Amino acid sequence: VQLQASGGGLVQAGGSLRLSCAASGRIFSSAVMGWFRQAPGNEREFVAAIRWGARTTYYADPVKGRFTISRDNVRQTVNLQMSNLNAEDTAVYYCAVNKGRTSGYAQGSDYAYWGQGTLVTVSS
Repeated sequence: VQLQASGGGLVQAGGSLRLSCAASGRIFSSAVMGWFRQAPGNEREFVAAIRWGARTTYYADPVKGRFTISRDNVRQTVNLQMSNLNAEDTAVYYCAVNKGRTSGYAQGSDYAYWGQGTLVTVSS
């Protein structure tokens, strides 16, 4: 499975941005696709995830109510709609997918494949 993330850029605080992650290869219905981010000097952190088949979604507390994760089954794409962005959202965002063999979704070790990252910069 290969993942291609896109949609990053520069946005003003309070603005919105939409990230996309296109997957090539087979995505199992039990798989989870997630977004993580890493700000300079910080460790990578979980942002959001969605179960491919059930569409169950999960969010980290800092993004609840502002970010929405969704998936397009036909295009094998997961989107992250980000609204009301603030400077703390500045980071490189990575998408990832697992093989559907674990129930976990919030740890990097829960995932087998990673995209290359896309930079989101929020100016205050």
